Amino acid sequence: MQDNSLNSHTVEKIGGTSMTNVDAVFKNILLGNREKADIYNRVFVVSAYGGMTDRLLEHKKSQKPGVYALYSNSESDWAWGDALSDVAREMRKMNDEIFHEAADRQMANQFIEDRIEGTRSCLVDLHRLCSYGHFQLEEHLATVREMLSALGEVHSAYNTALLLNRRGVNATFVDLSGWRSLDSYTLEKRINEAFDEIDLSRQLPIVTGYAQTSDGLMKHYGRGYSEVTFSQVACLTQAREAIIHKEFHLSSADPRLVGPENVHVIGETNYDVADQLSNMGMEAIHPLAAKGLRELGIPLRIKNTFEPEHPGTIIRDNFYPSKPRAEIVTGLEHVYEVEIFNQHMVGTFGNQEKVLETFRRFNVRTVTKSMNANTITHYVAAPIKQVRRCVETLEKILPDDVEINTQKVALVSIIGANLGCQTYFPRAVSALHENGIATLFCHTGSRNVDMQFVTHEGEFAQAVKVLHDTLMEAPEKLDCAAA
Repeated sequence: MQDNSLNSHTVEKIGGTSMTNVDAVFKNILLGNREKADIYNRVFVVSAYGGMTDRLLEHKKSQKPGVYALYSNSESDWAWGDALSDVAREMRKMNDEIFHEAADRQMANQFIEDRIEGTRSCLVDLHRLCSYGHFQLEEHLATVREMLSALGEVHSAYNTALLLNRRGVNATFVDLSGWRSLDSYTLEKRINEAFDEIDLSRQLPIVTGYAQTSDGLMKHYGRGYSEVTFSQVACLTQAREAIIHKEFHLSSADPRLVGPENVHVIGETNYDVADQLSNMGMEAIHPLAAKGLRELGIPLRIKNTFEPEHPGTIIRDNFYPSKPRAEIVTGLEHVYEVEIFNQHMVGTFGNQEKVLETFRRFNVRTVTKSMNANTITHYVAAPIKQVRRCVETLEKILPDDVEINTQKVALVSIIGANLGCQTYFPRAVSALHENGIATLFCHTGSRNVDMQFVTHEGEFAQAVKVLHDTLMEAPEKLDCAAA
């Protein structure tokens, strides 16, 4: 970068759901009532418009196949080719809605058509190449996934820069996707090269959330890649603050479960809490993305796109409340309990290696676990098909006298930067018991950042409400002593 003062700028990420509401993004984030000079000294890393990455890869929740899933599982190019054409139509439809000037709309349509058709040609050629025995499609699928995912972010970033230019802003489209690049860079080098000639005091960079790297961004970070890009941009440009704009506040619980009148926004917390939230599937930021910010002491702010005047939640590494408090009640409504009884594990080492390797093979994530002398129970978050395949494999490779039992359960977690209050845990257990909610497993750790409670399937919503009412509504009534 040229002549940019250290720590004078922010790096901000806009999530996919927010990006889809273009008017709100421009009114509440990008422009609003800012004076000309106040528009700059900011960098925006943007996600694809809501639902676009699902169409390109597969639906994140339902696993409905997108272009990638169809391409990787099909002998024919008809299914994935039609799906790619559907994506192109959706992208042009989005362009029609947001561009009022015919010239801008034509430029946006031409840009994305070039990218779509270039990708199609590449995938057709690869399919043809792999019809020969010397080339195997499986060896290239990771690259195909990266290439397809990039289309969503280049679409939204290019459009945003074009719309800003129309409004008189000196916006710069920063394409990190490596399109037609002959060089393969690390993420650090790609970002540094892209920002080398940018003057943040006079330019507003709009950066693609996807970045092409030599070792593959999705390979390491999955669909959290845009947050990793965002984090690296903030770290490498030495941002004063990193900001993520979401369609909701980081609140004490899901307002749909406990009532919007009962929740409150978490004003300040630390990166330990962010890690626990990620483990519960409620990501404030991808844990590997948070690592760099944490190490460099860059604070992270979570803001609501639709409440621009609200300061949101600030996350700092050195924040630690003097008095213990519960901050958030959250969890996973659908978790599978995988109980493995093995009488041979008593006093032996390495008895879990086959189990853990099988979990890795089928991409079954352990959220928490419990164990005693001869039984270890994993509480896992994964689709039922993956869990079944995992269990079937374990039954084949483990000794015949090993027993494996599974059931569907719910997992509720109480999280806070300082949960050292010894009152909280027994009160939580008592509250669940008094309300007829059976606790199948409960756990708290010495780091004092979370408590976990496993309940029967179907009791998740009630458990969240009971714990929120007990620990959040009248914290001043708790007789707490610092840990």
